[in-house]
Amino acid sequence: MKMRKLGLDGPEVSAIGLGCMSFAGFYGETNREESFATLDAARDAGITLLDTAELYGNGLSEQLIGDWQKDRGHSFTIATKGGIVIGGERGQTDNSEPGLRRALEGSLARLGVAHVALYYVHRRQFDLPIEAVTETLEGFRQEGLIGGFGYSEIAPSSLRRATSVAPVMAVQNEYSLWTRYPDLGLIQTCAELGTTFVPFSPLARGMMSEVAPSFEKVQSIGFLKNNPRFLEPNFSANQAQIETLRRFAHGRGWTLPALAIAWTLDQGDHLIPIPGTRTPDHLRDWAEADQINFSADDRAEIARLMPPGWAHGDRYSDAQIVGIERYC
Repeated sequence: MKMRKLGLDGPEVSAIGLGCMSFAGFYGETNREESFATLDAARDAGITLLDTAELYGNGLSEQLIGDWQKDRGHSFTIATKGGIVIGGERGQTDNSEPGLRRALEGSLARLGVAHVALYYVHRRQFDLPIEAVTETLEGFRQEGLIGGFGYSEIAPSSLRRATSVAPVMAVQNEYSLWTRYPDLGLIQTCAELGTTFVPFSPLARGMMSEVAPSFEKVQSIGFLKNNPRFLEPNFSANQAQIETLRRFAHGRGWTLPALAIAWTLDQGDHLIPIPGTRTPDHLRDWAEADQINFSADDRAEIARLMPPGWAHGDRYSDAQIVGIERYC
């Protein structure tokens, strides 16, 4: 696995990380044994970066990672997130110093560590200036609780404001061949400021899996069943367009998920995608995506098949988009 750097002064980590939201059952039932097997496969593939959050299963994902590390005697570089009020109303956040400290200390306890390499504010508290939140996070860094900090789903202007206080190690936003919003300034601002950009859902929430998901399957998943891109007629239209990319990938000897992740890596050396999965087999479908080198003709064909704005439907419903910064 190739390596990339987190921020200006952070550690080198695998060019592809593993998103661990699926360990908490967000995309279907799973169990401890399956999660452990997936972490085994990640280790064996040379993945060194895990991404999790307090929110994922109310700490379940973090607890599984902590238990696995203790059981296996192996340590990953870990990024986790806090700032969303567990059990609160939808979109309720607490970015205060006491609130973030409670969240961080809980995460460290579940993970079984005294320090994490990267700590994100999962969602901003909009009535609290981001400069004040950054001062809190920088304080945690100086205490040795975190190696660096970042934000999730923020705008370029907010990143600039935060960076005026202290360097921001990473920003994590949704980005893939069907969600191109960060192209409108965020990826460029991250590059300018020395901030790593971490695309989540680079496989289009499972739509760019090696085997196309059925409509019945996505309707059984709570988060997806009300998402505009997974409702008809959008779902079928999206499936049909993605199938053209699947055929292209197979014609080049690649899996579709490997192509999709390789495309994110190809957008800049400061990008570290974090695809998520519940199974070792699905992980192996994309674990070697860093080895794909696109030719100019490959890039042109991908751009023809997947032009910006091709996806049918918004990436979130009105209810789901609460707490996310929109800037264009």
